[in-house]
Amino acid sequence: MQKVHSFMRGSLMLRSIYATVRKAALSSQVQFRSFSLVPKTRVMVPRDPNTLANYGDWGMKHTTINFKVNFEKQRLEGSVLLELESLTDKKSREILLDTNHLSISSVKLDAADSEWAVQDRVEPFGAPLRVSVPDGASQGDVVKLDIALETTDRCVGLQWMTPAQTGNKKHPYVYSQCQAILARSIIPCQDTPDVKSTFTFNITSPLPVVASGVPVPSDGKGDGDRLFRFEQKVPIPSYLFALASGDLATARIGKRSVVATGPEALEAAKWELESDMDKFLDVAEKLVFDYQWGEYNVLVLPPSFAYGGMENPIFTFATPTIISGDRQNVDVIAHELSHSWSGNLVGCASWEHFWLNEGWTTYLERRIGAAIHGEPQFDFSAIIGWKSLEDSVSLLGADSEFTKLIISHKGVDPEDAFSSVPYEKGFHFLYYLDRLVGREHFDKFIPHYFKTWANKSLDSFEFKKTFLDFFEGYGNAEIKEKITQIPWDDRFFTPGLPPKPDFNTAYVDSCLALAEKWKKEDYQPDVKDIESFTANQTLVFLQAVQNFSRPLGAERSHLLGTTYNISSSKNVELKAAYYAISLKAGDRKELSGVVELLSSVGRMKFVRPLYRKLNELDRDLAVKTFKEHRDFYPSTTKGQLERDLGLK
Repeated sequence: MQKVHSFMRGSLMLRSIYATVRKAALSSQVQFRSFSLVPKTRVMVPRDPNTLANYGDWGMKHTTINFKVNFEKQRLEGSVLLELESLTDKKSREILLDTNHLSISSVKLDAADSEWAVQDRVEPFGAPLRVSVPDGASQGDVVKLDIALETTDRCVGLQWMTPAQTGNKKHPYVYSQCQAILARSIIPCQDTPDVKSTFTFNITSPLPVVASGVPVPSDGKGDGDRLFRFEQKVPIPSYLFALASGDLATARIGKRSVVATGPEALEAAKWELESDMDKFLDVAEKLVFDYQWGEYNVLVLPPSFAYGGMENPIFTFATPTIISGDRQNVDVIAHELSHSWSGNLVGCASWEHFWLNEGWTTYLERRIGAAIHGEPQFDFSAIIGWKSLEDSVSLLGADSEFTKLIISHKGVDPEDAFSSVPYEKGFHFLYYLDRLVGREHFDKFIPHYFKTWANKSLDSFEFKKTFLDFFEGYGNAEIKEKITQIPWDDRFFTPGLPPKPDFNTAYVDSCLALAEKWKKEDYQPDVKDIESFTANQTLVFLQAVQNFSRPLGAERSHLLGTTYNISSSKNVELKAAYYAISLKAGDRKELSGVVELLSSVGRMKFVRPLYRKLNELDRDLAVKTFKEHRDFYPSTTKGQLERDLGLK
């Protein structure tokens, strides 16, 4: 889901120490654990370059959110209560928190007025809030910061929508998207995945609310403003802070699951998800261990949402593009459910090690798919993913820093590094380890890994140590010898594509055979060509056509779309893949359909490639379309499209 300059970490000395330690960690693989994992007598050096918070001195224990949703002003108004544990013995006399364009009116330290200031901005990370703690605090003591604030019109973590932008056009809507470093635009926080805290949400709104916690009884009925309360007792990082409010209705889709969406879309969403939800949970629990979060629910968002899904605990936020009427895109839910273990329960310590979240999640998603649909499904999904990885490497450049597993974020906003690389290259590294030791043995490592790191954060070097320690003590001499041959540094730091495995092509052979026929100019297609295909097999066929060294001409491209009725499909995956072919072919007959998709879908997976291809064919139309619909897109999508179109 997608995101270093000069830092002010309290002193030049601390910046120097951080740079020295980080350099050592990357070169000699020194092991560092976050402060939450070590005895209180040991002070840790922060290892996340994308935060301005001094989280090595103070550790967030609990966060209480007290917000009113003001749709008229498009603001969240209220306060946040932060409970922070001192990690030093009175050595730190200040608390530094991440903020970004917040309006802060007061800060109380342990219920008393405090000396505080929002310091100068450090782009692109915002402006640290400094709170003086004149006497410091003894190690282990907890201080409380009560901060009164409201969000502003420059808040990049919230997407406000007018009634006209929603499905039934009756009520306004708001939702948050905090990954990677956008939570600081909603609340002052230690905005790093290396810090986790429990949460309490007290949200007042005239419309129903969901948040990343378990609902608790409140006065959520009646007219006017109502209070909605949620508790998150499993510690989570700031980027998993989530709330949404709008005209929402719910329906049950499983024993532990409901779907929430607009009333007009509820039945379609229920039908799409109810067949697989319990199956996904059952398989995932057998593969790892019991689900730790109580409920697993899905919020289907309005169409501007930037991602396929966002793994917010309790309520996954999902794109409406998964509601395609054919149950062919629900693998997004298998992916987000898998995040309940990889990312949410066990997560990366910084965005430089993002593959630990997304590579593991993609691997688990494919294991779930194989258990439900048969073993060839694992490779079938991996083949589709390989095409996505090839596209990312081609776009970024085979030597790009952003195509490594471990990415240096020096001078980089994490958003700028977002691509399929951590997902697919991370998956392929885990799949390599799976094949190396054998599936039977790797399956014993999976629950060990997640139990070892539950409720903690780690980096790639700690993953390496965990893997080696497990198999060195496993009692299998053959495996012990095999793991000595793992080229860890090459896998971590070599840019470009990883070695390509031999895929099981059982599910793709017929798709590729049809694509081969289309290489002949005299091939006469028939709708029966794809009659037996699933939607994802049709997608593989279209991706193969995209890769033709000699692209289809405009006439042949149009024939493909009309014969197979793709442009009239409800499946956005298929429409986007077809429109990529038509734009490359220069088929201007499909431009109206392309513009319609770009103006009604915000998912970056689709709109970024289509805008780039439209820009090549008709730059004026691409820029005009973007400017006309600029306010439809959330900030993440907007920023990426501005870069893609050369507008910033």
